Amino acid sequence: MGQPSEADAFLVSQMRTDGPLGIPRTHERLYREVQLGGGHVNEDMQQFMEWDRKVCRFYAVFDDLLLPQFERRPFVILYFLADDTIEIREQYPLNCGRAPFPIFFRRRKIPRGPVEVNGPMRNAKKKSENVQVTDLSVGNLHELLGYKFFIYDADLFTRKYFSEALGISLQSSADVRLPERAVPRPTTPQYSGFGSWGDSMASVLDLIPKAPRKDMEKLHREDGKILRFTAQLVDPKPEDAERLFVVNYYLADDNLSIHEPPQRNLGIVTGKFLEKGLHINQLTGSLFHPQDLYPGRIIRVYNRDFELMDMDEYTRKYIDTGDVARNFDLTAVLVKLRESLRQQFPAVRDIFRKFDAGHDGVLTMDEFNNALKKFNFHLKDHELMMLMKYFDTRGDGQISYNEFCDALLDEDYTDRMLKLKPPLQEEYDPNYARKAKSKLDERAETEKVRAAVRAIGDVIYKHTQTFYKLFKEFAHMTHHDTVTCQQILDALLQIGHNFHINDVKRTVLYLMPNANLNQINYIDFLKAMVTSYHDVAATR
Repeated sequence: MGQPSEADAFLVSQMRTDGPLGIPRTHERLYREVQLGGGHVNEDMQQFMEWDRKVCRFYAVFDDLLLPQFERRPFVILYFLADDTIEIREQYPLNCGRAPFPIFFRRRKIPRGPVEVNGPMRNAKKKSENVQVTDLSVGNLHELLGYKFFIYDADLFTRKYFSEALGISLQSSADVRLPERAVPRPTTPQYSGFGSWGDSMASVLDLIPKAPRKDMEKLHREDGKILRFTAQLVDPKPEDAERLFVVNYYLADDNLSIHEPPQRNLGIVTGKFLEKGLHINQLTGSLFHPQDLYPGRIIRVYNRDFELMDMDEYTRKYIDTGDVARNFDLTAVLVKLRESLRQQFPAVRDIFRKFDAGHDGVLTMDEFNNALKKFNFHLKDHELMMLMKYFDTRGDGQISYNEFCDALLDEDYTDRMLKLKPPLQEEYDPNYARKAKSKLDERAETEKVRAAVRAIGDVIYKHTQTFYKLFKEFAHMTHHDTVTCQQILDALLQIGHNFHINDVKRTVLYLMPNANLNQINYIDFLKAMVTSYHDVAATR
């Protein structure tokens, strides 16, 4: 038999081995097959039946650098385990100014690599070429759709799925919050005197002033209750020495009024002295409160100082039995104080710095009392000492940073389970109260010494001519090498700098501890002022 003259086309097509066989599977072909009732209907059905409605949720951020102002945008990446599709939703912060369209990327599969625009005739991507759940992890930067998302956390189901099903342990959550921009609050302007104090504050707090709200519960509870005190002027003129005033405090609305009762042969027209209204105590800088009014205290209203002398019987009973002198459960106050302090800042260091007004590393009696007042605990002096002694384990009259941490935080390591803090000893210790008072006076004196040395040092050190001018003034005052504190004060006054005599004494004793205040070698004094100027710590 001879060779066939012409090859069979069917045989040739069956024997062809170069390239894939059959028609390529494209999106168009899959679409037409399904439309005609065919196609791979049960493809990945097992995965769908097992993982339907189970979604891995990742939390991510995207740093948008295309805007004029840098912005960190939060997103939620949803990975659907039923069909390996991904949906990206944007979480809009409050007042972000963006349109409320949370779906950033609608649910479908995302191919790996750069973004491609595929038409219906392009070949479908294989499953291995799309983004899988194992490609996502916490703490890493992932590129999806050309955007770089940093995944910082995942929900509990996602962590459990990675741990049990995949054997992968996800990292802990990362803090991606940007530090808030510190916008300084403008100072509140002084009360102008026009209208009521509440109306003026409404204009300060709101762009469109609102009517001040009244505490109706307080109005009904304290209606008709007035605290009355007798008062006199502090350092009065001779003609005002015999004047007597009555200070009225209205508990319902915190108003204050002062009137002067008539007296025989006084020679002054008595009557209404201060109109009823909301007034500011210039000594505290805030409105009057019942805690500010006690016999023996001094109040200042419109540059007039009044000393409260006595109170009527109703006021005395109210203070003894009313809300002003209520007794606290110190154990409950301690628990509430610890909880409130922990909620101030995440770090204990920041909490301590907030209440350490002197920036000296310790909390004095006044600073600790201010911390209690911040959380509306107005304690008596003996209650304050008992609570402060609980924090001050060394008993030196002040609370250090380590003592503050020990009282505020629980121990990281204990030798037994459920180790509790020691109970509060509700016993007043007068010796500890004296220590706390002495430490407070010592800190206050230290601040005065630092301020005095810094102020006089600025005059002498920063101005070279002042040094020689003082030499001339001392030479005119005396022919000796020594001067007194009063002569130093007079010399400074002669060259145009006025100080208090106590500040001069503090400065001399700081620079020359063993010096006699009546015989001060002014040459050594001026040298010490210049050489030790930078040794004084400035106020931080």
